[in-house]
Amino acid sequence: MPRVKPEAPREERSGFPAPGEAEPHPAASGALWEKFLSRENLAAALRRVEQNAGAPGVDGMKTTELRSWLSDHWPEVRAALDAGTYRPQPVRRVTIPKPSGGERELGVPTALDRLIQQALSQVLTPVFDPGLSERSFGFRPGRSAHQAVKRAQRDIAEGHEWAVDLDLDRFFDRVQHDALMARVARRVSDKKVLKLIRSYLEAGVMADGVKQPSEEGTPQGSPLSPLLSNVYLDDLDRMLERRGHRFVRYADDITIYVGSKRAAQRVMASTSEFIEQRLKLRVNRGKSAVDRATRRTLLGFGFFKRGGEIKVRIDPKARKRAKDRLRRLTSRRWGISMERRITSINRFRRGWTAYFALADTPSVFEELDEWLRRRLRQVRWKEWKKIRTKHRNLMAAGIPYGKAYEWANSRRGYWRIAGSAVLTRGLPNAYWREQGLLGFTDPYGRLRDATRTAGCGPARPVVWEGPG
Repeated sequence: MPRVKPEAPREERSGFPAPGEAEPHPAASGALWEKFLSRENLAAALRRVEQNAGAPGVDGMKTTELRSWLSDHWPEVRAALDAGTYRPQPVRRVTIPKPSGGERELGVPTALDRLIQQALSQVLTPVFDPGLSERSFGFRPGRSAHQAVKRAQRDIAEGHEWAVDLDLDRFFDRVQHDALMARVARRVSDKKVLKLIRSYLEAGVMADGVKQPSEEGTPQGSPLSPLLSNVYLDDLDRMLERRGHRFVRYADDITIYVGSKRAAQRVMASTSEFIEQRLKLRVNRGKSAVDRATRRTLLGFGFFKRGGEIKVRIDPKARKRAKDRLRRLTSRRWGISMERRITSINRFRRGWTAYFALADTPSVFEELDEWLRRRLRQVRWKEWKKIRTKHRNLMAAGIPYGKAYEWANSRRGYWRIAGSAVLTRGLPNAYWREQGLLGFTDPYGRLRDATRTAGCGPARPVVWEGPG
């Protein structure tokens, strides 16, 4: 695109209203489009895109390069948007492993398209979010996975002990464009906004250098997709509410809680029919199930009874994934300093503990700490390498000469030595605290105390990565 003449004032080049200039009321004709392209909205969207970073799209532009590119090219982009001739570039297809196995396909938009979609999402969220169900928790301002789990916990405690766990097969790939646009048009009448949303749905996918048309679906990974998914599934929420069901929905994860197995089977059949006939989606019969609520998991958590109360536990699969991640961070083959290693562990620990602090199982965090320290003792033992170094360091740690000599010459394996009384005494918990290891147990206790004091979950919900 041609560069803008240097003499053009910045206000003219930006296309934003001048500071203090009154904006039209959102309910007025065309006001949504103007609000979408307002200086404040675009500036907020740009900051969000820069903060989120992420990989480049098909054009190779990084988010760090977007601001300077816009200073030269925004007038042409703005003109194309206003004229209705702007055409989004196809998303770049990437695949990432799912925590539960298999692969998930993501669509990576270009940095410019991320900006425009983010700006659209910011003006559309106040239009749609207030009308969404109270039992929808995913990708909504002021809502979190913790709230969804707590809502489910209350439903189970009130006697709805059977769960209808519905899995939508490749939801983001199967959304019908016409059906989605019809639902968007219920609340949005601005034709420019509707046309731009449609253009993003039909932008296509670039895979292995070949552009493929997108006749259905909304790319998972784009800023607009979470909002559109909630708009599309709101009909399902309303149907469940009309029938008086207790349920929680987090994006395309749906669990309905009922009082008996027979009722659960009926609900499974009727809800599956609604999803497939009315929403034109597919229910994954292999992953969907009817079972006791205490046998099913929700967003990395499970439930159990203790003393007549329903408590929250951590899904064993989430614990396994956490250990898998920590194994990589404590691998003896990873040749980095202990300081860098502990920094990486602490970074992972911070997010994982904040998310799972909702669980009523402190023993899980204590066991994880014991296991982690033993892994680190293995690393330290290998770092000492030579017999004389091991002997000297054990004696410096307070181990008697004879014992230190015996263990320094031991041919036992790393894991056995790391669990021995000698190395546990020589490298105690206090030693690892001095090294900067924060662990899981103490932060969990502090987060639990803060939760009880506040009477709610952590103030800043942590994004769940499926965890581990």
